[in-house]
Amino acid sequence: MQSVRDHLEIILARLAARAGEERVFTKLYAEAARAAADASDARSQAGVTLGPLDGTIVSIKDLFDVAGEPTTAGSLMLKTAAPALRDAVIVSRLRQAGAVIVGKTNMTEFAFTAIGDNQHYGTPGNAMDASRIPGGSSSGAGVSVGEGTCDIAIGSDTGGSVRIPASLNGVVGFKPTARRVPLTGAYPLSATLDSIGPLALSVTACAVADAAMAGEEPPALHVPLPLTGLRVGIPRGLLFEDTDSEVAAAFERSLREIEQIGAHLADISIDDLLADFRSATKRGSIAAMEGAEVHADWLATGASAPVDPHVSGPLSRAAMLPTPVYIRAMRRRAALAAAMDERLSSVDVLALPTTPVTAPTIVSMADDAGLRDRTEGLLLRNTQVANQFDLCAISLPMPGTPLPAGLMLVARNGHDRRLLRIAAEVERLLAVDQH
Repeated sequence: MQSVRDHLEIILARLAARAGEERVFTKLYAEAARAAADASDARSQAGVTLGPLDGTIVSIKDLFDVAGEPTTAGSLMLKTAAPALRDAVIVSRLRQAGAVIVGKTNMTEFAFTAIGDNQHYGTPGNAMDASRIPGGSSSGAGVSVGEGTCDIAIGSDTGGSVRIPASLNGVVGFKPTARRVPLTGAYPLSATLDSIGPLALSVTACAVADAAMAGEEPPALHVPLPLTGLRVGIPRGLLFEDTDSEVAAAFERSLREIEQIGAHLADISIDDLLADFRSATKRGSIAAMEGAEVHADWLATGASAPVDPHVSGPLSRAAMLPTPVYIRAMRRRAALAAAMDERLSSVDVLALPTTPVTAPTIVSMADDAGLRDRTEGLLLRNTQVANQFDLCAISLPMPGTPLPAGLMLVARNGHDRRLLRIAAEVERLLAVDQH
């Protein structure tokens, strides 16, 4: 069996070979990672383990605090910020579980926007085709898992920032119920909508990382959970408009597989709740309004370094909104989340495409502002529902698409562990189908 240290050295050698044009990672912890890998190998030799994460190579998004260094969150402005006094809670929990933290991954500035580009630190090319966008905001996270420069990546998800890169890079991405995983030491975008979640090549790896970060025991994914009788709701309507034909075909094939094993599929309408949410946040999204508070100081005085206009524009517009607009949106959200919870009581999960489109080229996004805006809207449309209505969700790669696209399963608030068990079964089913 390969030692953890050998596995790590292969990854570090790959990263060293492209050091001149590194865009996936913004920082490497080679020496600390070597020490952690050696410690894991020593435990293994002694027959001791810290659990299922012990010796796993993990990358973390560039918005998690690591003691002794500034947290840059994809921005030039924070390069000179005061160093973090201590590790983010999730970073120390991962270390305690034996994870080998290899480095910090690139992201869109301040975790805003879903395309995955970064004007300051470069744009990581998609793991399947480097000329295509990685998806954001956890861009480097999705690519690092997809290309194999880590086993598990930790990202954040405010409107889809874990699941969008997972979908576009052909990996698994899990967004837990908000606040199950502590946000302490993670650079905020929206205190209400932010969640911290893992990306990996399997549901099991995501579940193990999620449990460590939430301070829980991992769910029993090895115990089969029969899909027979599982109630799957298909929210046809708004969330299925403008879906690429290849994505739609792969989704319908996946549904047929799930149905053939005995699950009950039923259309469920949520378009009224989506329309209500849209009108409640017409003047400003919750993420933009809460983000404007995080960034209020430099928005008022002017930035000390260049900021991506796709980030500064929406934030500065949201900063101008009066307080009652925000409070009303939040009150309406609470009522709509309760209504959605009731609506979903008739199903075990919702199933829909994670992203209605596959990754366009980086060049096309830079050349055509209208296309960029439309693409961003489509990338966020389906995933943001889970954040807006306070749900948990996971994206699984769908077999049979020329470019990667995800199948998203969504469950009610707090049903995370059950969702992971269902996802593990669906993953097994679709994997069998591939061979």
